Amino acid sequence: MVDVPPEVERRLVHATGAAIPLAWAVGLVGWRSVQLLWTAALAVALALELGRLSGRVDLAIYDRLTREYESDNVAGYALYMVSMTLVAYLFAFEPGTVLAGVLPYRPGLAAAAMLMLALADPVSGLLGSGELRKRVWVLAATFAVATLVAVPFVPVVPAVLGGAAATLADGVKPVVAGYVVDDNLTIPPAAAVGMTVGFLL
Repeated sequence: MVDVPPEVERRLVHATGAAIPLAWAVGLVGWRSVQLLWTAALAVALALELGRLSGRVDLAIYDRLTREYESDNVAGYALYMVSMTLVAYLFAFEPGTVLAGVLPYRPGLAAAAMLMLALADPVSGLLGSGELRKRVWVLAATFAVATLVAVPFVPVVPAVLGGAAATLADGVKPVVAGYVVDDNLTIPPAAAVGMTVGFLL
């Protein structure tokens, strides 16, 4: 049996999040189902994190898939669920709502933002070898992948602006109260805002 390095395992698990927006894209589920699936995933993640951080839950998988700095902080997978869920609700406005009068119903925009985290971020992570400050060529690769995954869902200008925003979120990690804000939390909303600006243009 092949022993897959933990970093590669993390990235493979990361990429599984693409299944939900892709299921919507091929017509297997509606957008309401996408929202409910992410909500359920978020609830499970928060319950697991509450148990892990309190010491009540100690699963072997944590040893391989969480990093050392996450031992006393909320793990990246939970932040991943938070950002995916927020984007699912905040950037796909149902027809008839107040925001829909300003920004049309665009689940494709939200799906593209999710795929930027699920697919472009793992590529960046593997190429950058976990570096806090990414090299220019790594950021260029991240931008290319992020933009390409968005093109089937949104026009070129929103795709490019969304890819640029996702790359910025991946490459610049702000520090708040001594804690580095994980890009699992910032990439989807940043990408969604970038694409929204593209539509408004």
